[in-house]
Amino acid sequence: MNYNINEKGYYGEFGGAFIPEMLYPNVEELRQNYLKIMTEPSFKAEFDQLLKDYVGRPSPLYFAKRLSEKYNTKIYLKREDLNHTGAHKINNTIGQILMAKRLGKNRIIAETGAGQHGVATATVCALMGIECIVYMGEIDIERQAPNVARMKMLGATVIPATSGSKTLKDATNEAIRDWINNPVDTYYIIGSVVGPHPYPDMVAKFQAIVSEEIKFQLKEKEDTENPDYVIACVGGGSNAAGAYYHYLNDKNVKLIAVEAAGLGVDSGESAATSVLGKEGIIHGSKTLLMQTKDGQITEPYSISAGLDYPGVGPMHAHLYKTGRAEFISITDDQAMKAGLELCQLEGIIPAIETSHALGVFEQKTFKPDDIVVVSLSGRGDKDLETYIKHFKL
Repeated sequence: MNYNINEKGYYGEFGGAFIPEMLYPNVEELRQNYLKIMTEPSFKAEFDQLLKDYVGRPSPLYFAKRLSEKYNTKIYLKREDLNHTGAHKINNTIGQILMAKRLGKNRIIAETGAGQHGVATATVCALMGIECIVYMGEIDIERQAPNVARMKMLGATVIPATSGSKTLKDATNEAIRDWINNPVDTYYIIGSVVGPHPYPDMVAKFQAIVSEEIKFQLKEKEDTENPDYVIACVGGGSNAAGAYYHYLNDKNVKLIAVEAAGLGVDSGESAATSVLGKEGIIHGSKTLLMQTKDGQITEPYSISAGLDYPGVGPMHAHLYKTGRAEFISITDDQAMKAGLELCQLEGIIPAIETSHALGVFEQKTFKPDDIVVVSLSGRGDKDLETYIKHFKL
């Protein structure tokens, strides 16, 4: 079985482009051009140079000695937290701003949950001198204040989404409305492997640099390109898509996707889409989605602003349905504990999203000679307030 996207924009039965007629020209223009632009030597050269000199890639693959000793296995951390702006999000925004420029767009819109994608978008817009508007849920604006300040310092306009749960889903709705109203000059930089085709594929391809680096870095450290496991947290799922990308069709590499169980999968306060979701359409693609019996989207919940999305990208829906990836749900408490443990064993403060991925080690036993790579998707500066409150520090 092939786990890559097909020519119609589907991963198995998931994906596609379910969009209002008003958006068809925008999405179609991108679909017709994205692969051609991405393979142009001048595009590739500019993308690679910015990743190296501006983002600071390759990001280190770090052997976590004390964490490995505690769990009696070999744990490597792919340090996406060391990228400029503090997360993996910048890999994708660099790619998409170059795409927007080649399509002649001069106004950028984006949605953001934890604020990392918003910061990464504001960053590349400042770099290229392009107007930037970021939609962010009112609740996320409160809980991610440092990132809001960063976006404003970078010259972006931050517009609160005040409907629904006032989080990521609602910010995305607002961004799509904006795009419908400004179809000609505006480019929508989507921050995850969600949305209508070609976005899930394009974002995954920009993030694929993560697994590309893991391969040559592991070869150097362990004399093999392939780990036994790759673990990543999944909200929409772009850091996971990047970490899995070059291993998708290699069954010897096991993939673990970690979702936010919130207060517990059955608590009614959760974002564990694989367990709670049914097939449906959200933000332009067919995927797994948390919804009521009559198809209304249920409000997700997670202590992490980046994981409380009611769906999951179509690539991940396919990996779940086919059993190619193992999905594990980690509660708020388990994630916070795992995050603090990394701080105290390795001197690294992870984003709460990443802490969910680290929570797997308490839930699952690995063999002593297993090579386990964890995508350390972001750093925890933005979450200090939440950590402080949770642990009463």
